[in-house]
Amino acid sequence: MKKIILIALCLTLSSYADLSVEQIQQMVSKIHKKREGAKLETLETTKEPFVRLQEENNITTFVIPEKEEEAKLLLHAIVNGEAYINDGWKSIDDVIMGYTLKYVGKRGVVLRNGNHIKKLFLHEKRNNFITLEER
Repeated sequence: MKKIILIALCLTLSSYADLSVEQIQQMVSKIHKKREGAKLETLETTKEPFVRLQEENNITTFVIPEKEEEAKLLLHAIVNGEAYINDGWKSIDDVIMGYTLKYVGKRGVVLRNGNHIKKLFLHEKRNNFITLEER
């Protein structure tokens, strides 16, 4: 049964693999066609190599994204609904480095700045105690 299925599969695939040299050359010529891109003069005036295209009223302009420094936020402790973040106790709706504290949980907090949301978590508890057994 397996041999019959294998033979039928091979015959089916061989009928699709029958491409002529002309068909292959046509496919290759479609790939090699020159595509339209940004003008060289426009590219030479840009300072950043990584830009966004912005289209308004059929006019395409390059927008250089602003570099945002990542805010370094560290969560050290959570006690009674307050969080110790970056050397200070913060409660809900307090602002820390542009982010507003929105939620304080048992093991982490949620901060929001517009559409950007950061979640900070406490480190896992480590058992630093050594238990000695008496003999």
